[in-house]
Amino acid sequence: MLSLFNLTMKNNKILRLSGLVSIWLLAVNTNCSAQSSALYLESPDHQNKIILSLDQAGALSYKVARANKTMIENSPLGLVRNDQDFTSGLTVAKVSAVKNSRERYELKVANNKTVDHLLSKKSITFKNKKGAFLILDLAAGQEGVAFRYRFTGDDKQTHTIQKELTGFHIERSAKGWLQPYNKAGKYTPGYEDFYVNVTSGDSISGARNESVGWCMPALFNVNSKKNWVLIAESGTDGAYPGCHLQPDSKDGLYKIAFAKGDEKYTLPLSAKENAYPEYTLPWTMPWRTIVIGDNAGDILLSTLITDLAPASKIEDTSWIESGKAAWAWWSHPDEHSPEIYNEFTDLSAEFGFKYTLFDAGWETADKQGKIIAHAAAKGVKPLVWGYSSAYFDPIKRKQRFHELAEMGVKGVKIDFWCSDRQEVMAALQSVFEDAAKEHLLVNLHGTTAPRGWHRTWPNFVTAEAILGAESYFYEEKFPGKAAEQNTVLPFTRNVAGPADYTPFALTMRKFQRLNTGTHELAMSMIYTSGIIHFADSKEVFESLPAEVKNLFKEMPATWDKTRYIVAEPGRSIVLSRQKDDLSYIIGINGTNGDLPVKIDLNKYEKGYSKFRLIAEGEDKMMSFKVNTYPIVSNWAHTLPAKGGFIIQFVK
Repeated sequence: MLSLFNLTMKNNKILRLSGLVSIWLLAVNTNCSAQSSALYLESPDHQNKIILSLDQAGALSYKVARANKTMIENSPLGLVRNDQDFTSGLTVAKVSAVKNSRERYELKVANNKTVDHLLSKKSITFKNKKGAFLILDLAAGQEGVAFRYRFTGDDKQTHTIQKELTGFHIERSAKGWLQPYNKAGKYTPGYEDFYVNVTSGDSISGARNESVGWCMPALFNVNSKKNWVLIAESGTDGAYPGCHLQPDSKDGLYKIAFAKGDEKYTLPLSAKENAYPEYTLPWTMPWRTIVIGDNAGDILLSTLITDLAPASKIEDTSWIESGKAAWAWWSHPDEHSPEIYNEFTDLSAEFGFKYTLFDAGWETADKQGKIIAHAAAKGVKPLVWGYSSAYFDPIKRKQRFHELAEMGVKGVKIDFWCSDRQEVMAALQSVFEDAAKEHLLVNLHGTTAPRGWHRTWPNFVTAEAILGAESYFYEEKFPGKAAEQNTVLPFTRNVAGPADYTPFALTMRKFQRLNTGTHELAMSMIYTSGIIHFADSKEVFESLPAEVKNLFKEMPATWDKTRYIVAEPGRSIVLSRQKDDLSYIIGINGTNGDLPVKIDLNKYEKGYSKFRLIAEGEDKMMSFKVNTYPIVSNWAHTLPAKGGFIIQFVK
């Protein structure tokens, strides 16, 4: 018998109560009120709610609401396992009590260092026609909701998920920013495509490469543009592949897609017709995470993805330090001499950077260990590049990590993963763990987007999975799109985890930059990355005005507190950031026209008397203008097209 909380049946159809979310329930010898309470979960502040439904065929679906307004419309749930079908014929077998989970932790890489969030959680067990059980874990907090599938048992058999029905139904009028998921190739998938502005349900267009779906995180402006929703994953490990969204989103329904079997070009993997998830019981799958905000800035600052990720598995994290690094490759891509590496180590020492990065080809220059020894003598910590296949085999990986640590290396940049297959997700977790045992930091390149891993493994300090400054070498469309993308990525990719954009690219490369020099400078402080690898040359750094040099010397690589002032994906972003007694306001313009900005500086000054403004100089592309002013309540500034500014509060 079907029933609805506080409603009655009429002609075997459920009536809809105006102003409330419709809740469909399957009642089995229990009253309406109990069932209504059982199949939904709301956040402790009563704002966010996930509501489950069972139709007459026993098919499971859900909705998501905020303040009783729909964020995610009715969307399917369910799995097909090789031995069981959990897509229909389901009944409710058990409902756990609601428990509160306080997620209190600190992040080594963060917009806001300290996190203290309260989540409500509950588990609902469903039984299929054959009597097999599927558990759906629910979570709800002030920043959104999430769910995951789980199987109990211990039958020692390997099970396969042949299909996941999970979808996210976005209203057809919604606008979004989505990144195409590129088809497998020599350098793909690597999450290095443009985020394109779409209407919910649009087909894929504007991709750099042939694409077979959409990436997560995926950002949408919903509820008549009154709310923002970010769809993402959290806690993916070796029990499941990294997932993306199917290319066909008819009527705005975006469905989960598994990694493809042909994603194997850079690793010792064999091709598979189907790369289905495989695992033994018990089996816990990743969180499907729905971040919700009243403003886009709420999405940018959200930590729901890390709130749901496992707590740190590294007991002593005192050796893990964020910092800045000089990096030779961008300005000298074809030079691998000891002199070049030493020159950039000296640059790090001159500017007080903690690290120096030796990229591809460094072994040729370091046959006798001299460039690492030079770094040690300068008090600079060396980071080194490596190819993913050299770190895929567990025995070889552990041996290589030990060798590097013995040499004095402090971190590894491991490149060209280019796969979301389950084997790769497992390998990444082992990379973090094995590196931690040798006190090595990890930077992933040519890789999938993070999934809350920087909480679980704090030595994972940054990753590419972003169309960064190297694109001035490779992508003709990049200069025209870069400014816009720079105002989208903080609300999408960077929410998932630290992003190695390699900012501050002033020198003109093959495809010439259109962003102003100040825009490029501001990018160093817009993205969040545990290590900031600066892109340009020693000559460029040494040509900077004294005030800009000092900014590079003092700017932190992670933050204690961040607030958004302007948050308009695709147009502009202005952030207030603090670290210890340092305080800044940073802004960039993603459009082709001037944008006015007005800020009450008294809200952000923290006892400072003056502020230093770094803006475009006479030559907007290469020079800077620096002036100091008294704090005012009505500061006004015009951001030039593709421009930027930095306010540095001073005593």
